[in-house]
Amino acid sequence: MKKLLVAAAAFAAVGALALSGCSARTDTGSSNAPAGFAAGATIGVALPDKTSENWVLAGQLFTDGLTTAGFKPDVQYAPASNTVAEQQNQITSMVTNGAKVIIIGAKDGSQLSSQVEAAQAAGVTVIAYDRLILNTKAVDYYLAFDNFKVGQLQGQALLDGLAAKYPSKKKYNIELFSGSPDDNNAGVFFNGAMSVLQPKIDDGTLTVVSGQKAVAQTATQGWLAANAQSRMDTLLAGNYQGVDLDGVLSPNDTLARAIIESVRSAGKPIPVVTGQDSEVQSVKSIMAGEQYMTIYKDTRSLVEAAVAMVKELQAGSAISEINDTKSYDNGVKVVPSYLLAPVVVTKANAVTAYANNPALEAAAKG
Repeated sequence: MKKLLVAAAAFAAVGALALSGCSARTDTGSSNAPAGFAAGATIGVALPDKTSENWVLAGQLFTDGLTTAGFKPDVQYAPASNTVAEQQNQITSMVTNGAKVIIIGAKDGSQLSSQVEAAQAAGVTVIAYDRLILNTKAVDYYLAFDNFKVGQLQGQALLDGLAAKYPSKKKYNIELFSGSPDDNNAGVFFNGAMSVLQPKIDDGTLTVVSGQKAVAQTATQGWLAANAQSRMDTLLAGNYQGVDLDGVLSPNDTLARAIIESVRSAGKPIPVVTGQDSEVQSVKSIMAGEQYMTIYKDTRSLVEAAVAMVKELQAGSAISEINDTKSYDNGVKVVPSYLLAPVVVTKANAVTAYANNPALEAAAKG
């Protein structure tokens, strides 16, 4: 079973995650079940700044879902500036205000140890949502899509897209992008992708023309589109005068669109570009034949799973959906995890993939 060894706040350390084997994911549950708590209790939800459509959507989904389930939601976003410090303060405030469970989408999972330890000492159950909280025992559960699998799917999709777009080529020029160094998932995505791409780099099928292959070299601070576009501008100017760019590994849709805009502005053909998050504009881009693919991680399903976990905790029951107790090591403990399956979406399957999501289905149908 693969094991994610998440050691430190430094992005380079995240990039050195050790992985081995494959996961059978047959675990039946967690032993962390509390004694339960009163119906109608306050449930804290601490989310990062609104860097993607999925984070924007999550806040209202949590408010609605927890309210419908009979709880009092306290949903807060960290601001765009002073983000980590403000999220720390928000979590502390949730503990003070009597939250029984705090669900945390960390801005920087390496800087919340003190806050979650204080929460656990106060009897609060801590659920890391989407992003693992690092270097502390005070994380009860981790709920996410399988982010290493996301990276693997992106890497394989890049290879598939290259073969489809350039059938006469046997070798391809590519560039690599990764996410923000303060987001633990960025390293997990990148490692997943490189588990697929590195053998093809080693055998000469793929060439990273810039030579920038280390996770620290490929990072995009803050997941900001402007940073990705600026780096792509620099890569094109310095490495692709008279040289074809065939593909780009992009970790999400926001960055994918920025990369495509950079290429378009340089007057070059759009390469095969990967993505993630199924943002509406990227779905439209895929259907227009620009961005090659995205990953569908239905935020509705993830929030529904979180609310279901809260209901089980309130009843004093074990979390029934835990399906991985070996993979997500935060540097201090292996966190019991519930991992949902991501889905690759290309132009060929978009309408089917989004059949249960009216907004995305409409984007796919044009």
